[in-house]
Amino acid sequence: MEAIKKIEIVKITKTALIAILGTALLTISAKTKIPFYPIPMTMQTFVVLFLGMALGYKIAVATVALYLFEGLIGIPVFATGGGLVYFTGPTTGYLIGFVFAAFFAGYLKLSADPIIVLFKLIFSLSFIYLFGLIWLGSFMNWEKSFFEIFKIGAQPFLLAESYKLLLLAILSNTIIKIRKII
Repeated sequence: MEAIKKIEIVKITKTALIAILGTALLTISAKTKIPFYPIPMTMQTFVVLFLGMALGYKIAVATVALYLFEGLIGIPVFATGGGLVYFTGPTTGYLIGFVFAAFFAGYLKLSADPIIVLFKLIFSLSFIYLFGLIWLGSFMNWEKSFFEIFKIGAQPFLLAESYKLLLLAILSNTIIKIRKII
């Protein structure tokens, strides 16, 4: 019985450390940005999908949720700060979409074929933009058409996102090996 408790404690500690390291990686990726308005271009989408692939859906979702909680309580982990007021700004939908993207990137069985992985990553990434654009439209009181909101909140990022997705697909076999270690 003691051995089982020790194994559980080690597992919980290991998971907590992984989640903390994941939030640190997300914070660094948020600060790696090109300032666009109202949504900055960051490396967060890459890291969210990477975490999903590398950690699996349970730990990845927990990591992203911890990251959002850190930002919500005021730790400046987001691209331009943190806090409750930040979490009501134009980027909130994208941040919420991170949870879903991490889930699907981690839940989907990633095959060895990088083309299939690429399509699965596109599916996962779509949740970030779906929630992001809906929130951005609401934030702007839908004073613009959805096409105009798409031009502001998604179009400028599509080329960079394509490169990120290609890189993740190419590295997918290596990334999946990380999950097997964890």
